[in-house]
Amino acid sequence: MTVTDGESADLAHVPAQEGGRGKAAAVAAPEREERWQKAAFYAYALHLFTVFGLALSNVFLGLTLLAAPRALRARSLAWHKLAPVLLPMGVYLLFLTVSVVMSYEPRVSLASLGELFALATLYLGPGLVRGERQARWLIDGVVAVAALLAIKGLSQYLAGYGEISRRIRGPFSHYMIFSGVLLIADVLLLTALVCGKGSRSLWRWAALVLINLALLGSLTRGAWVALVLALAALVAVRRPRWLAALLPAAALFVVLAPTPLLQRVISIVNLRDTSNYDRLCMIDAGLHMIAESPLVGLGPDMVDRRYGIYRQPSAPRYWVPHLHNSFLQLAAERGLPALAAYLWMMLAGIRLAVRRFHGEGGFAGRRADIYLGSVLALVAFNLAGLFENNWGDAVVKRCALFALMLPFCLEVADAAENE
Repeated sequence: MTVTDGESADLAHVPAQEGGRGKAAAVAAPEREERWQKAAFYAYALHLFTVFGLALSNVFLGLTLLAAPRALRARSLAWHKLAPVLLPMGVYLLFLTVSVVMSYEPRVSLASLGELFALATLYLGPGLVRGERQARWLIDGVVAVAALLAIKGLSQYLAGYGEISRRIRGPFSHYMIFSGVLLIADVLLLTALVCGKGSRSLWRWAALVLINLALLGSLTRGAWVALVLALAALVAVRRPRWLAALLPAAALFVVLAPTPLLQRVISIVNLRDTSNYDRLCMIDAGLHMIAESPLVGLGPDMVDRRYGIYRQPSAPRYWVPHLHNSFLQLAAERGLPALAAYLWMMLAGIRLAVRRFHGEGGFAGRRADIYLGSVLALVAFNLAGLFENNWGDAVVKRCALFALMLPFCLEVADAAENE
C-alpha cells in the first residue's frame, strides 16, 4: 500500500497529539491529588470546629474518611513513625472487641464498636495535617470556636442560668461537656501565650478571658483542679520564679471571688459534700466490678445497668450513668488490659512531644508551644478524668485526640520532608 505525503504528515501528527494528552494528564494528576488533599484537610478541620453539634461533626469526619484514601495515595508517609500510637490503639480496640463479645448483654455493648470511627481523629490527622502551619491553623481554629462557645455559655446568665442546679453549659447538653472542651482549648492557648506565640494578638487575649470566665461559671470543680495543676506545671518549667506569685494570686481570689464561687471551691476538699461522698461510693462499686471481671470487664454500657448490684447501701444515688472517673470506667467496662492500652496510648503522645521539645532546643525551638500544649492538654484531660468520665464523651474525647495527634503530625511531616 502506498502512503502519500499528506497521509504521512497526518500519521506523524497522531503520536504528537497523544503525547500532548499524556503530558496534560500527567500535569492534571498532581492537581487532582492536591484538590483531594485540600478537601480532606478542610473536612478534617470542620469536624473539629463543629464539636458543638456532634451529628454535624460526625458528618464531616465521615467525609474525611471518604476523601482520605485519595488524599493520602500520592503522599509518601512515614507510617512507621505512627507505630508508637497505632500499636496501643490496636490493642485498645482488640480488648474493646473482646469485652463486647464477653459482655453480659452483647447486643447492648455492640454500639461501642463505633469507637473505631471516633478514633479517626487520631489516626487520620498525621496524614492530613501537613506540618506546622496547618497544625497552628487548627489550634487557632479550636481556640476561636471555644471562645464563641464561651460567649454562648456566658450569655445564658441572661436566661437565668448560673446556680449550681442550673449551670451554664453553652450549646451542649451537659455542663461537663462544656467545661471539658473549654479546658483543652484553654490549656493550648495558655501554653502558646506563655511561650510567646501570639502574645501580641488581641483576639487571643480576649479568647483567654472569655474561656476562663466561662470555665469558672460552669462550676465544674474537676476542670478547675486540672487547669490549676496544668498551669502550675507550665509555670514551673517556663518561669519557675513565678510560682511564688501563685499564693498571692490565690489570696486575691479568696478576697474578690463571689461567695457562691468561693463555697464551690472550698467544697472540693469537703468529704461531707454529697457529691464528693457519692464519688467515693462509685469508686467502691467500680473496684468491686473490676475484681469480678478484671480481664474483660462487665462489657461496654453495662456499668449503669448493673450499678445497683455493686452500689453501697449508703450511696446518695440509686443509679448513675457512669462512675465519674475515666480510668475506673474503662477498667470496669472493658478490663484492666484496655485501661493499660489507653494509658499506653496517652503516654506515647506525651513521650514523643517531650522528646521533640528537647530535641528542637526546648523553649528556644519555634514549635515549643505545640509540644508543651499537647502534653499539658493531655495531662489536664486525664486529671479531669479523675472526676468525670470525659473519655466516655465523644465531644471531649475528640478534642483530646486532637491534642494527642499534634506531635505525631509534626513527626510524620518532618520525616516526609527529609526523604
